[in-house]
Amino acid sequence: MRDCGRALICGHAARPRRQPHRCELQKGWRSAIGNHLSMPGAPIVSIRELSKVYQQGEIQVMALNSISLDIQAGEFLALMGPSGSGKSTLLHIVAGIDRPTRGSCLVQGIDVTELNETELADWRNHNVGFVFQTFNLIPVLTAFENVELPLLLTRLGSKERRAQVETALELVGLADRRKHLPRQLSGGQEQRVAIARALVTDPSLIVADEPTGNLDSHSAQEVLSILRLLCKSAGKTVILVTHDPKAAAFGSRTIHLEKGELVA
Repeated sequence: MRDCGRALICGHAARPRRQPHRCELQKGWRSAIGNHLSMPGAPIVSIRELSKVYQQGEIQVMALNSISLDIQAGEFLALMGPSGSGKSTLLHIVAGIDRPTRGSCLVQGIDVTELNETELADWRNHNVGFVFQTFNLIPVLTAFENVELPLLLTRLGSKERRAQVETALELVGLADRRKHLPRQLSGGQEQRVAIARALVTDPSLIVADEPTGNLDSHSAQEVLSILRLLCKSAGKTVILVTHDPKAAAFGSRTIHLEKGELVA
């Protein structure tokens, strides 16, 4: 994989060879993704009548109420709303972390709500990169080793993994911090490592849940600038959950949620 570094930056990293899948549906969703992306103007995310109800004792809490939404490929979408508005719940359903009570959520033409847990884990590993407020770095691993973790689930060889990790770290400006442990990094640097880990598998979709919540204003601007660069230069689709209008301003579109419903 001599060109894997350049390909990753361009948003088309070479995929490793994999053993045949045991599940025919997994083959089906990969084929469907290719067909879906070839359709002109097809949204990368298509949500219809999506609802999520949480049961708290005898009380039912409506987190999402009949949400319908399309997100285009290469879009930087900011989800805003007060605490408890359902924005993180919506993000988690799109990313395959949570499941709705009813409705459909198609990502690249695949209704992720219909995948079983094994299929969903495989789908997430190849199609979604996660960036969270708390960084979620392993404290005993270096920056390089933290970024490499998702690639250990692939069939890439060590040289190929190293090339992609180094490219991802270079893209977020941390190539010189590859051997540092998280405690040796600033908060902004830790979050940039988390972004490198999110993009190292070359996912089409990056989801970020309050990624600047623990950062100072300068570090927050750096992180948001990287996310915007991934949209403009690498063609990634980014969905950002935030309560900060300054963070939302980095997006190409902002939508608001209140009490589980979209508002104008």
